[in-house]
Amino acid sequence: MSPAARFRALPLRSRLALLVTVAVAVAVAGVAVVSWFMVRTQLKGQLDSSLRSTNASAQANQTLPQLGCREQVPGAIVNNLSAQVQIVLPTGGRCWVDGKNTLPVTGYDLEVARGERGPVLYDGHTTDGTPVRVYTQPVNVTGPVGGSVAISVAKPLADIDKPLSTLAWVLLFVCGVGVVGAGAAGLWVARTGLRPVDELTGAVEHIARTEDLTVQIPHDGDDEIARLSRSFNSMTAALASSQERQAQLIADAGHELRTPLTSLRTNIELLARSEETGRAIPPEDRKELLASVKAQMTELAALIGDLQELSRPDAAPPARLEVVALHEIAQSALSRARLRGPELDFASDLEPWYVRGEAAALERAVVNVLDNAVKFSPPGGSVEVSLRAGELTVRDHGPGVPADDLPHVFERFWRSPSARALPGSGLGLSIVARTAQRAGGTAELRAPADGGPGTEALLRIPGAPAPPPAGRPDPAEAGRPSVVPDQ
Repeated sequence: MSPAARFRALPLRSRLALLVTVAVAVAVAGVAVVSWFMVRTQLKGQLDSSLRSTNASAQANQTLPQLGCREQVPGAIVNNLSAQVQIVLPTGGRCWVDGKNTLPVTGYDLEVARGERGPVLYDGHTTDGTPVRVYTQPVNVTGPVGGSVAISVAKPLADIDKPLSTLAWVLLFVCGVGVVGAGAAGLWVARTGLRPVDELTGAVEHIARTEDLTVQIPHDGDDEIARLSRSFNSMTAALASSQERQAQLIADAGHELRTPLTSLRTNIELLARSEETGRAIPPEDRKELLASVKAQMTELAALIGDLQELSRPDAAPPARLEVVALHEIAQSALSRARLRGPELDFASDLEPWYVRGEAAALERAVVNVLDNAVKFSPPGGSVEVSLRAGELTVRDHGPGVPADDLPHVFERFWRSPSARALPGSGLGLSIVARTAQRAGGTAELRAPADGGPGTEALLRIPGAPAPPPAGRPDPAEAGRPSVVPDQ
């Protein structure tokens, strides 16, 4: 397993603590290294300054006349400079002046002694191998061998190496303490910061184990964790509502199915008993019985179809979207409504209107609206249907819907007290509202604008009065944010 894979395999708390520790360790190490180099530069600068300020030329003017530039044994002259000092002649010879050890003559020294370059600073070593910092400068001396020579002054690098070594150990100790402290702080921060996540995890596990959607996570503030908690609470509330609606749908469906099934079972039992006992049912009664069985089967089929339509998720995309002529769909639905209400007078005024949607679903919705008008129209009454600018209006002249019931007419299985004796499942208007919403429109049921009897059903679906030309956007996209319809 690669290091990255092993890192991802760690718990989130461990990863956060490790990241904090590494970040602090890198920062502390960076500060320590920069500090060490800054101190080293400062100490080296101070050492160079002290070498430059050493009055070695006066010592050389005293030494050359006395010694005649002969190498002397160390210690022959008192060390007044706290450094190794020697004179370098242009010929490459040297005269020891002061200090415990002599210095090898380098090319830098010869170039300075011969006047080929100015003063120079460099790292070197004494004849016994002691590291030193050397400063060589040209001087003019008097005496038997007077003239232009170079004088080299050296001080041991131990003067800065020892403090730097001590500083390095101190910084290393500080880094260690910082890393350990960062690890502890990172673990504490990870535990504290992830405590709400732990609570969220516990809540999710509790819901998965008990299916209890009433669990709510407390949240304070407006940070990311609080937003996550609020989102989780909203999700559980939506799931609880969905679960409740599902349970209500099942209960309502069972209640609606019980009535036609009970009637169907009773009729079939009567027919079966007649066959078993040999007692014939009168022809008229048998005809009515079979008609009732047929009606109950039709009602069951319609109810199952409505349930299948409502079982589709609201967020699911339509099965097939196409540009359809809403006025043609309304005309076809009107023809079917005339067959179901032959005693009614239908008046229609349908202007061309093209929409984008599912043709079958739209036709079902219009049929449901017309069936509702047929159902509540009195014998010999009239139904007025109009389609203008994408607004389909169906007006009946029945008893109307009480104002208190209007907010509930699009609820599933809801039926007004006056309609419970009439055939129907209570799902027709729910399907109308759902179809209109999926097509980008709205559905509404209201009292007539003229104050007369009856009810007006309005179905508004965005579109255009003409189909789209080839290569042009759909006119049915009118009313949608991203499409401008042809007008």
